[in-house]
Amino acid sequence: MITDKVKVKIEGAKITIDGPLGSLSRLIPAGVNVTYKDNQINLILEQQDENGPGSAIYGTTRALVQNMATGVLSGFTKILEIHGVGFRGQVEGTKLTMQLGFSHPVVVDIPQGIKMSLDPKQTILTITGINRETVGTVAAKIKKIKPPEPYKGTGIRYQGERIVRKAGKTAAGAGSGGAAGAKK
Repeated sequence: MITDKVKVKIEGAKITIDGPLGSLSRLIPAGVNVTYKDNQINLILEQQDENGPGSAIYGTTRALVQNMATGVLSGFTKILEIHGVGFRGQVEGTKLTMQLGFSHPVVVDIPQGIKMSLDPKQTILTITGINRETVGTVAAKIKKIKPPEPYKGTGIRYQGERIVRKAGKTAAGAGSGGAAGAKK
């Protein structure tokens, strides 16, 4: 169900959804017809085979159109946490600069349509935008720069992500008593 704040326009195989936060457009794949009537977007699969390739594209298209409608109305957010001594970030205009323990600062360009902000401690990065795909892709690219490592837990992770920690060398060898391999 589409609210009154959202406007839908269908031109052939292209659907455009306008809302308070912006506008998104997408081409609908062949084999799926889109109609808009009584504040509802209906997708109809031309090929009615339940397990055929059309059913997969129908489900994907339905999810993408739903994400468009949600995005222009309320937007999407991903939150990343930067863990590590001296690790921090800074947003300046269209650039995100991060200190991540490398010999140089890491600079990331912020794509158009994405907004980033950091908390006062400069360790919690909030990524927002109206396109769910773009928000997720940007968050994944930033996380890939310094993924969380399992020994100390430092790196960039999603908020609430659980990192399975491993025991280090000293903890693993502590149970041997230190006399393994000693000659008499």
